Amino acid sequence: MAAIAAVANAFTTLHLSRTSFIIPTRRIRTVITSSRSSSTTTKFNIKFAPPKPKPQLQKSSGPDSNSSDSLVPDLGHNKLFNPWIVRDDNGNVTFQKLPPEDLLKAMAFQNTQKKKKKEKDDRRGGSKSNPEASTAEPKYSKAARRFYNERFREPPQRLAKVLAAAGVASRRSSEELIFQGKVTVNGSVCNTPQTKVDPGKDIIYVNGNRLAKKLPPKVYLALNKPKGYICSSGEKETKSVISLFDDFMKSWTKRNPGVPNLRIFTVGRLDVGTTGLIIVTNDGEFANKISHPSSNLTKEYIATINGAVSKQHLFAISEGTIVEGVHCTPDSVELLPNQPDISRPRLRIVVHEGRNHEVRELVKKAGLQIHALKRVRIGGFRLPSDLGIGKHVELNSANLRTLGLKS
Repeated sequence: MAAIAAVANAFTTLHLSRTSFIIPTRRIRTVITSSRSSSTTTKFNIKFAPPKPKPQLQKSSGPDSNSSDSLVPDLGHNKLFNPWIVRDDNGNVTFQKLPPEDLLKAMAFQNTQKKKKKEKDDRRGGSKSNPEASTAEPKYSKAARRFYNERFREPPQRLAKVLAAAGVASRRSSEELIFQGKVTVNGSVCNTPQTKVDPGKDIIYVNGNRLAKKLPPKVYLALNKPKGYICSSGEKETKSVISLFDDFMKSWTKRNPGVPNLRIFTVGRLDVGTTGLIIVTNDGEFANKISHPSSNLTKEYIATINGAVSKQHLFAISEGTIVEGVHCTPDSVELLPNQPDISRPRLRIVVHEGRNHEVRELVKKAGLQIHALKRVRIGGFRLPSDLGIGKHVELNSANLRTLGLKS
């Protein structure tokens, strides 16, 4: 038995001297290699790089310097550096002191591009202290802002016109307030009604009260004027056409809180005894365009005549007459057919100048007497047949185009 144990120990010692085995642990595998002589020790020459190396590139001199070694790092004496591992086209791995040439070129190109982009941002007005402001995209494009300014934003207007549109007073009364020095613009007294102002930017005061920045929107109404009302916006007039819009003004103020009150007026005038279509608005330019004779908007009237009407009367009316020093001739004169419920004859007279009392003067010059006069059309807009006397209707975009308003 003793001999068998000795042979087993010798076999184990011989096997361990030539073979390595692995002892498994829980998480780490440890490799133990046995050696024949335990007296031999292995020494490793290990050096560590400095904590914060700061190499400086210096240009090498000498005829044997290559293109890749043209820049040599100045590492000092006995200092280590981190080599660059480069694989060539054949797949061989080599070590270099400097980065590859393509990497250096890419870094130089990248720095150049960043510098150019920064210069462009500075030219555009970007601030160095706030880089986000220079790189942030605008909320709206330049084309969108130009489109809005050209189509929707109102240009600066005359001061008297702005005051009239804001409901301060009429155009003439606003001019009187300006001449009296009761209007200030941006802290200075303004005595010129033609001064161009922008209510959204300029600070305007009238009699110590500041004018609202936001002007009321444009309003266009068509009224079937009754007899006995005059076309005047004066407060002293008891039976003014504007008094027919009291309920409309109250409801409009409730529907538009915070907006200045409307100041509406009639476009042109009708006599006290004349009824029919009349336009009421707060747009001064639109009113001047319709009422001015140069607009050439035709106006159609129905005149009820006392007595009989002959062809000679029609010829006399068509020849025209002098009104306000100007010879006015109608566009057309027509005797309407008789109707059972109307006993008096009726004339359809179309004029384009629209001067004061023009239709009455034409009929009077022909030797006829007018019993009733009614205006039924202005331009391409005709008085609605279902619109009662004293009632009004708001004009839509199609109606305004028939009256000559393009936008």
